[in-house]
Amino acid sequence: MNFNNKTKMSMINKAFIYKIFSVIFLFSVASVNINGQIPAPDQKEPVALINGTVVTVSGDIIEEGTVVFEDGEITAVGNDVSIPENAQIEDISGKYLYPAMIHSGTHLGLREVSRVSETVDIREYGEINPNVRAEIAFNAESRHVPFARSHGIAVAIVKPAGGIISGMAAAMTTDGWTWEDMVYQESAGMVINWPSMDDQQQRDEAIEKLKEAFKKARRYYKAKKASEDYFHVKDVRWEAMIPVLEGEVPVIINASDYRQIQSAIEWAEKEDIEIILSGINQADLVIPHIKDRDIPVIVNSVFSGPSRQWEPYDQSLTLPAKLYEAGIDFCITGGSSAANTIRLPNHATAAVAHGLPEKEALKSITLYPAKLFGIDHRMGSIQTGKDASLIIADGNLLHLSTQVEQVYIQGRKLDMMDKHRFFYEKYFEKYKRMEETD
Repeated sequence: MNFNNKTKMSMINKAFIYKIFSVIFLFSVASVNINGQIPAPDQKEPVALINGTVVTVSGDIIEEGTVVFEDGEITAVGNDVSIPENAQIEDISGKYLYPAMIHSGTHLGLREVSRVSETVDIREYGEINPNVRAEIAFNAESRHVPFARSHGIAVAIVKPAGGIISGMAAAMTTDGWTWEDMVYQESAGMVINWPSMDDQQQRDEAIEKLKEAFKKARRYYKAKKASEDYFHVKDVRWEAMIPVLEGEVPVIINASDYRQIQSAIEWAEKEDIEIILSGINQADLVIPHIKDRDIPVIVNSVFSGPSRQWEPYDQSLTLPAKLYEAGIDFCITGGSSAANTIRLPNHATAAVAHGLPEKEALKSITLYPAKLFGIDHRMGSIQTGKDASLIIADGNLLHLSTQVEQVYIQGRKLDMMDKHRFFYEKYFEKYKRMEETD
């Protein structure tokens, strides 16, 4: 059938309008009772949480302990501490107090609905994009953010994807009005996707592009230092890489295959840069290489299965324990899926079931990622001087039945209502009324 140009244009316009209205409808439905939370106000008076089991993470567990915080900062921790006269006292007897969790690699705020391209902003065109900043694309109104914060995740390392150099990851808090409010730390790491080793030609071409990018960045940096008092044409790509070359920002390399890991380590040594390995499903095959070079590791989904027939079924499940036994610095992330960000503690729990000590598992989602990204002076444990980013739970955080009852981020008491809780309470009330009428 032949269509004239006018008919074709009409069809295109209708399809476009239909897609726009679909997106609007999707967000209008998704926003009901999901993003209804208003960001918490700044802490106005001292707060004392008393009589709880305080799991400091960095030290001993304090039974019937007290934690005092003021202006968003922890001011006292212990059994016998001074409580300000004007403090708001909350008795958490029978509850557990933990530092809030840190997700060390996610697309939270960058990906909403995978099948609707307008809601996905995780990559840019081109292969070399060191100037891309994840925080600018972060959607503060994402429906996934309320779930993350009400499940105890206070900070997420949000990272871009795609290409060879994807851009800069950023540490984002899960409470705030806009992305500017929610930036916890800019430039948490520059993300590189190591090429597959299966296609030799594509691999060599990609690695050569990567080498060329670093060569140009070094030339740019050298020229800029040599001509500080003169006009120098600014290139945002190489400007973004200067902190990497100076060793101030680490490079996060996504590499799962053991051949990728070995190749990435060799490249990093030649470039003389600090790297963090991420993904690394087959890291257990090259543990000596990682250990000898003192490279920290981000363990992605602990639940993933083997990638080859000869690999054991529990390869990913036992990896954290193997890294711990080898003395390698590591942290656990629950994979990059925005929707599954809330499953972070479940991955740590699975690692415990396969040999990782419980204390280490808890550190792998709190203190260790804080150290890895240079924010351990503010987060990761319950200590005086650190942010009052805390979780009140009704049991052990690594037990699947445990419920997070309250979250504080930098002293701000959060609204805990999200879609999950809303519908739980709604239908709990429904069946309660049904029982009353029977």
